[in-house]
Amino acid sequence: MSPWGDDAPLWALAQKKQRAERQEREERGARSTRDHKRERDGDGDDADDDGHGRAPLGRAGSQARPLTITQVVRTARRAIEQAVGTIWLEGEAASVKYHSSGHLYFVLKDDGSQIPAVMWRSDVRRLRFRIEHGQHLRCRAQLGIYERDGKFQVYVKHAEPAGLGADALALEQLKRKLAAEGLFDSARKRPLPRLPRRIGVVTSKSGAAVRDIIRTVQRRFPVPILIADAAVQGEHAAAELVRAIVAIGKCDVDVIIVGRGGGAATDLAAFNDEAVVRAVAACPVPTISAVGHEVDISLADMVADCRAATPTAAGERAVPVLSDLARELGKEEHRLAREVALRIRDARQELDDYLAIAQGAVSAPIDKGRTALAELRTQLEARHPRTRIAHNRADLNELVRRMDTALARPVAELRATFAALEGRLDEAMRRRLERGSRAFALLGAQLQSLSPLRVLERGYAIASNDAGQVVTAADDVAVGDRIAIRLGRGSLDCRIEEIHGDRDDQEAQESVKKS
Repeated sequence: MSPWGDDAPLWALAQKKQRAERQEREERGARSTRDHKRERDGDGDDADDDGHGRAPLGRAGSQARPLTITQVVRTARRAIEQAVGTIWLEGEAASVKYHSSGHLYFVLKDDGSQIPAVMWRSDVRRLRFRIEHGQHLRCRAQLGIYERDGKFQVYVKHAEPAGLGADALALEQLKRKLAAEGLFDSARKRPLPRLPRRIGVVTSKSGAAVRDIIRTVQRRFPVPILIADAAVQGEHAAAELVRAIVAIGKCDVDVIIVGRGGGAATDLAAFNDEAVVRAVAACPVPTISAVGHEVDISLADMVADCRAATPTAAGERAVPVLSDLARELGKEEHRLAREVALRIRDARQELDDYLAIAQGAVSAPIDKGRTALAELRTQLEARHPRTRIAHNRADLNELVRRMDTALARPVAELRATFAALEGRLDEAMRRRLERGSRAFALLGAQLQSLSPLRVLERGYAIASNDAGQVVTAADDVAVGDRIAIRLGRGSLDCRIEEIHGDRDDQEAQESVKKS
């Protein structure tokens, strides 16, 4: 395995090989310079001693001229940078920390050792994914020493996943992030309109997708279509898609289709861009995502209110079939007619019930009066003088018979007594009959005055409205209302033309009193 990785492109390998050769030449030159200095200053035990056990005064790092800690660390750093230079290394990320300054600090380790790593802010911004703890990374870095602490570490210029590709890892991280925010929840998805008045389409105006959508919509249910042209692949596709979605969301459309035709995974990358996904989620009207083919699922598909496998399927989801809609409307019309017929039948039955109640309310007092009249007639007949005379005569005959048989009085005396009693009885019965007749006439007059029929016969009438309620005041009706008037014989159906209130009645009564 080469230090640049087996999957690096040929041109990159050639460039890195040239840099390695150049670094190697520089290192050889540096070593030659160091050897020349050693020969000049003296190398070996003889050179380190001046005969008195002391090092020469001119050489740095000798007993006479010891190096400072900073000089030692700086010399070691330069030696490492010159000897090793830029390398590729592979290991597991641990202790990952994103500093507030934007720099990234972490540790690269394997089973045998570990080394601190630093990635400056400018290099972090160029990453296409987020480095997290436990990821297996392949890094291009430069070995060095942090002078302040004298700590050996690597300065990472570029990092990529050792297993999963950077794009795939970044996509997976973005997917987890959006899912944690709830953008994929089914509870936030809105239903599509049943009959959209106008449809918005965000796609390339020169692609096959827009033609498929237009053809499908015009075939099923022709409605106006507003097209927002945007690039669907390339470097500027994401920004154009965001602008198009925001712009068409402000237009008078009921549903928006966002999509494109099929293509490679890199061609569909714009629909996995975070800005595009958030623009679809924030769209004020329901959205349909139709990106690629059925097997292609983008983040825009997951956040949209409805996902269609293809642009043609998106057109089918957006509008119904006109013939199916007409057939459904026919069924609804038939059901509505049936419901109206049932309601009319129920209303008629309810009206008949109210009419029966009204008739019962009018006839009940009449029947009650008739019953009372019959009872009075029975009581009068029982108290009639003829009935009592008949009873008295029967009693009298019985007494005569008993007297004839039981008494032995003279017939003349008995007859005289009988004649006197009979005269008195006739007189009493006559007076009693006169009193009964007068009482009967009085009761009959009272009964006739209480009878509703008698009242109607005197020219009065009973008025009731359409609901069967008895009208007792002019305020109970309005001009144009229809009322039923019951007379002593028969009834009338009338319509109110003019209403006179209580004031008119008072004026009429005053005029009657004056006359």
